[in-house]
Amino acid sequence: MRKRYILDTNVLIHDPRAIFSFEDNVVVIPLQVLEEIDNLKTRSGNVGRNAREVARNFDKLRSRGKLSEGIRLDKDGILMVSGGEDLASEVYPGLDPRKVDNQILALASRFANRDPSMPTILVSKDINLRLKADSIGIRAEDYETGKVEYRKLYTGAVEIKVSETDLHRLDEEGIPAESIKEELKSNEFCILKADDGKERYAVVRREKKLFPLKIDSQRRFWGIKARNREQLFAMQLLLDDAIKLVTLVGTAGTGKTLLAVMAGLVKVLDERRYKKMIIARPLIPMGKDIGYLPGSQEEKIRPWMQPIFDNLEFLLSNKKMKKEEFLKRKDIIEIEILSYIRGRSIPEQYIIIDEAQNLTPHEVKTIITRVGDNTKVVLTGDPTQIDNPYLNADDNGLTYVVDRFVDHPIAGHILLVKGERSELATLASKIL
Repeated sequence: MRKRYILDTNVLIHDPRAIFSFEDNVVVIPLQVLEEIDNLKTRSGNVGRNAREVARNFDKLRSRGKLSEGIRLDKDGILMVSGGEDLASEVYPGLDPRKVDNQILALASRFANRDPSMPTILVSKDINLRLKADSIGIRAEDYETGKVEYRKLYTGAVEIKVSETDLHRLDEEGIPAESIKEELKSNEFCILKADDGKERYAVVRREKKLFPLKIDSQRRFWGIKARNREQLFAMQLLLDDAIKLVTLVGTAGTGKTLLAVMAGLVKVLDERRYKKMIIARPLIPMGKDIGYLPGSQEEKIRPWMQPIFDNLEFLLSNKKMKKEEFLKRKDIIEIEILSYIRGRSIPEQYIIIDEAQNLTPHEVKTIITRVGDNTKVVLTGDPTQIDNPYLNADDNGLTYVVDRFVDHPIAGHILLVKGERSELATLASKIL
């Protein structure tokens, strides 16, 4: 049955091409939403950029007909703009008629009452708007495109029981995947357990063969070594030049950012494999934007980038490198807010996107599709700790990338599970 979907503003900002995701159904854009898009187009950062893209998409579609009457989309869907009339008088009693959200609810209610033969569904990333819709009898849903069930997310590692013979073959010629019952993926790590209690680690490589890790668990880089097997697996991915995209997911204290920065220093300063290391974070301000803060750009971003500086200072102290010496190399180590590197050409560079769980799938796609040749991208984050009000563990950019790049030879992923910050921090994360 054909359905009618009414889209909220935040859906279009989340995914500027959302109107094309509803197949052969009817997509209704309230006129109030277009007004909000118009108000957002001058904003700096991702919100303004996405608002401008939405406007351009609608402008191109105008050539197919009148938006007010409905135009046909590529998959036989219909797009229309509605709600030019005064909706304030139709707002449900008890709700503020001046609020755009409540006027959108009124429009949805009008469609549902006038044409009950076609189901009307309000689509919004705003939980409160969905709650209000449900409270007054309007069907409401989250925007599902790009969603991945976080609880079932690929972990990057699997435990496998093997024979002693297979353990011997691992060092000699590798273990063919055919001899393993589990369906293994490229760059997946295997915890091999033999009947005699012996345990070895392996990684799935070319032609789906298992090979031993190249990095020893006792080897130190910039003064640090792997404290658990997941950190060892992460170091294997980070220091492998053949892997162009690495995703590290873990709660606070698991070492994901420290390991990423360490590997960047190894590749940029020690091995000269890349020309520059760029470390960036999305800016999700809690209150006024960065422009209101006093001082230079570096002073403004310091509060948001402090965890990066802490990791760098820790690694520098391990190398006994003086801060003055490090600052001389500032041209090859760059720390930025993510908005400032968007649109740049980034060849031969080692890029770390920290707190990537605060990005939408569209934003992550924009970043990764613009990197140049011989560039490595590392995404780190914790999908259970999101500051963006319209994202959750299932629909953020980090989770989306992990799911889409499973089993691709140039990508690797690992879930870090053990906190290593301190005994107190680890205990607190379990019992508090």
